[in-house]
Amino acid sequence: MKLYSKHHIVIAVVITAAIVGVLSFQIAFNIKNHNPQTPENNNQEPEGQITELISHKTEESITEQKTSAEDDFIPKISVSASDTKYTLDEQQNINVYEKCNEAVVNITTQVMGVNWFLEPVVESGGSGSGSIIDSRGYVVTNVHVVSGASKIYISLSDGSQFEGKVVGLDEESDIAVLKFTPPQGTVLKTIAFGDSTALKVGQKVIAIGNPFGLERTMTTGIVSGLGRPIQNSNNTIIRDMIQTDTAINPGNSGGPLLDTSGKMIGINTMIYSSSGNSAGVGFAVPAATAQRVVNDLLRYGSVQRGIIQAELVQMNTAIANYANLDINRGVLVSQVISGGNADKAAIKGGTQAVRYGSRNPRTIYLGGDIIVAINGEKVSTLADYLSLLESKRPGESVTLTLHRNRKNIDVPVVLVADTK
Repeated sequence: MKLYSKHHIVIAVVITAAIVGVLSFQIAFNIKNHNPQTPENNNQEPEGQITELISHKTEESITEQKTSAEDDFIPKISVSASDTKYTLDEQQNINVYEKCNEAVVNITTQVMGVNWFLEPVVESGGSGSGSIIDSRGYVVTNVHVVSGASKIYISLSDGSQFEGKVVGLDEESDIAVLKFTPPQGTVLKTIAFGDSTALKVGQKVIAIGNPFGLERTMTTGIVSGLGRPIQNSNNTIIRDMIQTDTAINPGNSGGPLLDTSGKMIGINTMIYSSSGNSAGVGFAVPAATAQRVVNDLLRYGSVQRGIIQAELVQMNTAIANYANLDINRGVLVSQVISGGNADKAAIKGGTQAVRYGSRNPRTIYLGGDIIVAINGEKVSTLADYLSLLESKRPGESVTLTLHRNRKNIDVPVVLVADTK
């Protein structure tokens, strides 16, 4: 058994106390440095947390870099309404529409029909467009838009609707003038006529109308041709028509064809289509014709045209063979009115009476002059004859080329008013 002295015991106690003190200090120091709630470290971040945040920020930075790289492949769309720019062509279209659209009206009609019990009933008719040409409520449109209507309704751009009445119709030009009465104090927008005689092929034109019931629709195109003679549904030839590739759809009829200044240089009338739909060639009555017709309709209720006072028959092969004539084209003078302008010009009528026609035979006279030209322009049919006189006024003189005794002679005739 080993014995320890008092001195040895004291030394052992001191060493043990020192070791315990050192360990206690070390433990306390570690706790102090790792505890974020320690008052002395309120403004400091623990070393471990700093490492974690740095790691997190590094990952965010990498993610942002990846996103930025991916965004390089995505197209960026910027929208700035205040900096919208228009081309000159677009600005012209906008100006014309804003200037004229409120003067374009929608025309709808009602017609009389018969129901299953043969009783008269009111039915919906057609629809079309028109232009206000006078602030008192005068509207120009096509005859075929209001043909056969028992009621006519005119709708304005603000949605108001008025009943219209016919002032005058001219089937030869397919132009009608209507009138409605606006409320007291109403200021109507109007469209002025332009100069259709100055048009050029290739010139830009604009149409505004109500196709398929869609109010005030605008289409654009160019003048494709001028001076076209077109036969309408009444078998009347309208001369000097404007041909355009501007879309003229059902409901556009009667609406204005405009130049880039907003003047009406034509009235949209018809479309020719080989497919039966609206994709075809459009035609408009020139403003020069429309203005003359409208003035007469407003003043007289009908158009004042000069005529030749004679009964006429269109030539054909049957008549030429029966009468042993050397031509089968032109207009045969069957009779002249005694004392009329044809009689005064020594134009000769026929003397041989014959029955002509199979379904509704009538008496005509053979042996008279055949009109083959007017003012040097060839006349092959009765439609040609009427078309060439359409723009002539009473009192004007024309030169007829007559085929008589197998020779052509020229005869001047002063036209007179139609008294029918």
